[in-house]
Amino acid sequence: MDFNMKKLASDAGIFFTRAVQFTEEKLGQAERTELDAHFENLLARADSTKNWTEKILRQTEVLLQPNPSARVEEFLYEKLDRKVPSRVTNGELLAQYMAEAASELGPSTPYGKTLIKVAEAEKRLGAAERDFIHTASINFLTPLRNFLEGDWKTITKERRLLQNRRLDLDACKARLKKAKAAEAKATTVPDFQETRPRNYILSASASALWNDEVDKSEQELRVAQTEFDRQAEVTRLLLEGISSTHVNHLRCLHEFVESQTTYYAQCYRHMLDLQKQLGRFPGTFVGTTEPASPPLSSTSPTTTAATMPMEPSVAGLAPPGEAALCLEEVAPPASGTRKARVLYDYEAADSSELALLADELITVYSLPGMDPDWLIGERGNKKGKVPVTYLELLS
Repeated sequence: MDFNMKKLASDAGIFFTRAVQFTEEKLGQAERTELDAHFENLLARADSTKNWTEKILRQTEVLLQPNPSARVEEFLYEKLDRKVPSRVTNGELLAQYMAEAASELGPSTPYGKTLIKVAEAEKRLGAAERDFIHTASINFLTPLRNFLEGDWKTITKERRLLQNRRLDLDACKARLKKAKAAEAKATTVPDFQETRPRNYILSASASALWNDEVDKSEQELRVAQTEFDRQAEVTRLLLEGISSTHVNHLRCLHEFVESQTTYYAQCYRHMLDLQKQLGRFPGTFVGTTEPASPPLSSTSPTTTAATMPMEPSVAGLAPPGEAALCLEEVAPPASGTRKARVLYDYEAADSSELALLADELITVYSLPGMDPDWLIGERGNKKGKVPVTYLELLS
């Protein structure tokens, strides 16, 4: 108990001394030891790295999980060292709703068939998103989080200890300065009248006491300087390790970009397959009086025409013998030609197809053995294959 009380009293004295030194520095009444410019630059770079790492980490978490409630839930599970439960992605949930809608509205109808196809694609997109989130969390978020919760906490602890060593050093310097000033005053200006012999003895005794105080302060200053230098070197080494942190984060950033590239490539592949599958279905817009999407306008087609997304090449959709068919040599049938209005802009994939502009009128007809999803379209002296889903048959 006595030892603990002595230690407590000693710690309280040190804390009080540091508090006085810190307060006097803030009030401009005490000098402080300044760190060299290189050390200050290391501190600034470390603070900047920490701040930007926190921002990048938070925003990446938002990118991977936009739902704030879900992020809070995952954070609590991590703090409790419990496994985060598997969560259905938005794409998978959409796929589930589409499949249920197709089952209820009729899976054999054109709308139901399309819902099923889109649901399968959305399910694959959701699975790709799940893999991307898992990969990005391991390869990118985890290293950033480890830096903030590991290395940065160590740096912060050593910086705080360096600050305490600096306060102790400056307090010793201030104490030595005061002791030297008092010693000089005691030596040159006696505190007692010279007419009393007894006062010479007291003055000499006070001078000796201040001389001992100066020696003690110098010894304490040497110890404080040594501890400060040692702590400054430890902190410097940790701060210089920020360069290694940058290299590690750079590698993690490359891995994040690779995983993101793989994810979007998978999404593009899935959507391309879906677009090809939908191109094989008979168009639900054919023969309707009003297109479902997008709405048409009576104004100039060059300013208000709707543009469909990029269409994959349809060269592989035609029957084997049709690719070699020379359209210029094909004459339209005597009967069976019809007028059609173009619903969307269409860019020809090759020379066998006819490019279309929304709202224009063309003549269309079919040839024996053609894919039912395609027709031959004529506009003036130009002819080529056109997709049925882009047309509204008029007569």
